[in-house]
Amino acid sequence: MRKKTVMAVPSAGFWTVIAVCVLGILIGSFRDFQINAALANKTEIGAFFATYGSYFSYCLYPAAGACLFVGLKKKGRQYRQLAWTLLLLSCFMAVYYSNSYNGKAVRALFGYEAGVSSPALSVASWLFWVVLYIWIPFVMLRLLDESDPDKLIAVGAAILVAGIAADNVNVWLKQVASRPRYKYLITLEDPASEFRNWWQMIPNLAGSDDNFKSWPSGNMTIASMMFSLPMLTDVCRNRSEKKNWIAFGFACAFVLLYGYNRIHMTNHFLSDVCFGTLITYLLYSTISTAFLRAAKKPTPQADRVTKR
Repeated sequence: MRKKTVMAVPSAGFWTVIAVCVLGILIGSFRDFQINAALANKTEIGAFFATYGSYFSYCLYPAAGACLFVGLKKKGRQYRQLAWTLLLLSCFMAVYYSNSYNGKAVRALFGYEAGVSSPALSVASWLFWVVLYIWIPFVMLRLLDESDPDKLIAVGAAILVAGIAADNVNVWLKQVASRPRYKYLITLEDPASEFRNWWQMIPNLAGSDDNFKSWPSGNMTIASMMFSLPMLTDVCRNRSEKKNWIAFGFACAFVLLYGYNRIHMTNHFLSDVCFGTLITYLLYSTISTAFLRAAKKPTPQADRVTKR
């Protein structure tokens, strides 16, 4: 009998992530400010990772699009247009999110200045992201196992839907909390006096001011997308539980590094990081489980019971 899995990893992995997040929230609830005072220290390497680290997470969008593309094409010719549409949309999502969150740094890399430089430089900076993502579907098409198109469709759809849902939930919660960031607090004469714990919320205070959008961490929402990586290895050829565990281990290491970076770069507190991870992980777990259950083929025994 196969073990119960969550996002292609045995449930022990799921509960480990939950436990670490809850522990981090408990510690942060009492020591958030002190932890930042000890760890915060902006560096060039940290800034580079903060800008381009999200690339690895956003690669999951075109990978999900490739799953949908292969699965839908196997379902019949009538789905081909939909398959192409979703593949292109998934690639666009990766480019759009990357350009939205980190486009400013890339435009500066190209020497673009709004209102001064040629618009062609802005287009070139946007095409930079296109080049970074366009190769992924071609690789995935060679790796994916086409024997279960329903599972491919479920995995691809789950990653796309959960990604959009997590991003929007995070944006809404930032407005609900309107918690001041550590990097803003340290510009004040008495940072500790303006510090607020995560539960001391002042809804809609933030508005468009990024200085009051600390909780939960949006970048951890992006980083925690990596927990869906084992689902992709599970729909590839020559899949195995060992490969899924390796993908899960890589995702954990990546999320931990990203979480440290958010504190190190003075952007977030420990509780922000852990809540961002926990909320995203639960959303991905719930949505992927629902999609995969719907796609699961009934056994012959289950068919006989249904017919009776």
